[in-house]
Amino acid sequence: MSQSTRTQGKTVVLVNGVPASGKSTIARLLSEHFTLPLLTIDGIKEPFMAQFNEIDRPFNRRLGNAAYEVIWSIVADSPVQCVFIIDAWFGFQPKEALERYLEQAGVTRVLEVWNHIPGPLAAERYAQRLGVRRPGHPGEEYLPELVKLADSAEPMSLGPVYTVDHRESIDTAGLLAWLSEEFGD
Repeated sequence: MSQSTRTQGKTVVLVNGVPASGKSTIARLLSEHFTLPLLTIDGIKEPFMAQFNEIDRPFNRRLGNAAYEVIWSIVADSPVQCVFIIDAWFGFQPKEALERYLEQAGVTRVLEVWNHIPGPLAAERYAQRLGVRRPGHPGEEYLPELVKLADSAEPMSLGPVYTVDHRESIDTAGLLAWLSEEFGD
């Protein structure tokens, strides 16, 4: 990353998309390639989920909201030149909440990698993970809701957006080149 990127203020790369859209794979790729810290809702939420025997959907949502606040607290407490990769479904809260968190955290630059996925494919991927997900995540009953969500979801569009279309092979080179260009490398 160039010196100009590091001196312009905090930057976040939002790796956004509905559940099972490929966010985690993309976020890990970007974090490793650019050697940047990765913050994820599930990475913060799941250790807490492990402490409880029964987690219903409302409690899961509360844990997700708390994890979201933790992410923005970490970003807020970081030095001005930091760049973070953040893996989350940002549409689970109003866009205004994200804008408020960005402002409070001192973020001056937002880049977004939007993971586009049709509803049936998202549901298929989610269903394949049901047996390996930590208890407390929504189960099979969530699939019809996920189909509708994926078919209507959109990026936050608070800065430049790169769309990864998960109906096709991922253009890793194109994604990395886009982000390198955005970083000014």
